[in-house]
Amino acid sequence: MRVLLIGANGYLGRFVADRLLADPAVQLTALGRGDDADVRFDLATGSPGALTRFLDAVHPGVVVNCAGATRGGARELTRHNTVAVATVCEALRRSGCGARLVQVGCSAEYGPSQPGSSTAEDAVPRPGGPYGVSKLAATELVLGSGLDAVVLRVFSPAGPGTPAGSPLGRLAEAMRRAMQSGDGELRLGGLGAQRDFIDVRDVARAVHAASLSAAQGVINIGSGRAVRLRDAAATLARVAGYGGALHELDGPPGALRPTIGHPRTETMGHRVDSLGHHRTDALGHHRPEPLGIRGDRADAEHAAPVAYPYPDGCGSWQQADVRTARDRLGWRPRIALEESLADIWMEAACRI
Repeated sequence: MRVLLIGANGYLGRFVADRLLADPAVQLTALGRGDDADVRFDLATGSPGALTRFLDAVHPGVVVNCAGATRGGARELTRHNTVAVATVCEALRRSGCGARLVQVGCSAEYGPSQPGSSTAEDAVPRPGGPYGVSKLAATELVLGSGLDAVVLRVFSPAGPGTPAGSPLGRLAEAMRRAMQSGDGELRLGGLGAQRDFIDVRDVARAVHAASLSAAQGVINIGSGRAVRLRDAAATLARVAGYGGALHELDGPPGALRPTIGHPRTETMGHRVDSLGHHRTDALGHHRPEPLGIRGDRADAEHAAPVAYPYPDGCGSWQQADVRTARDRLGWRPRIALEESLADIWMEAACRI
């Protein structure tokens, strides 16, 4: 089976590539903007005609799109998340390869959910920000394309390779600094949100399963369990062996929270790839979430404020209904959050 993977060097794309390469029946070709891609092509600016000619030459049986941007303005997000997917769909329609399309979407397309509820694929999407809107538009393009296509709505990816700018990545880095400096306490903000974390390796398994299946439409990929960020912080502290005190700084909605480190633009899990992962990439599928962390009280006054409480546009709660993935893909999550957090900590602890 010939598979064309877009976004192979991004957060999720790297694990999808590893998973596909482990299948001896798969012949993998990576398309992207980087020098290490098998084929260099920018989907945000390239023409459908040029991509069609490539598809006709390579003749893949499956096209997997793991690329996209998580940060940037509305114009940039639209280019990398929507226009780029329109290019893929149009090229596939023109091509004679008849390839199946596996599009990696994200839970930000749903927007806020009712606390305590599980979001199923038939929920009416109400994205709360430009990122979710741009990804939802891409999903609608795929579903309306007439192609043999499936969209995997990935919830909150975690595990090895978690970007330092993500909530869990920032938490691990703050804990590393606190342990390195002997700080006996961490002051953490924005930990009230509850998210459905899913290990990136489980996401890769889902993409592989979707590539081999005949399932179409939208399929949620998550753990099926919402976890409060403060509980994830406590688990990470236990995994790291951090014996200091964790002080939560959550305040009322509308307050400003300090952010970790120096004021600068950070990205979650994309990296401007062929599909443009502006310092972003393969889904990563994640988005910015609220987490302000300080290991040093004196630095708090110099930190750049971020909007509180939920800059990812997903509100205080998200939990996936994953029954469709089980029934149509034969997929279930295997890796527990504690293992994902242990891998995040392993990488943070080795960082100089």
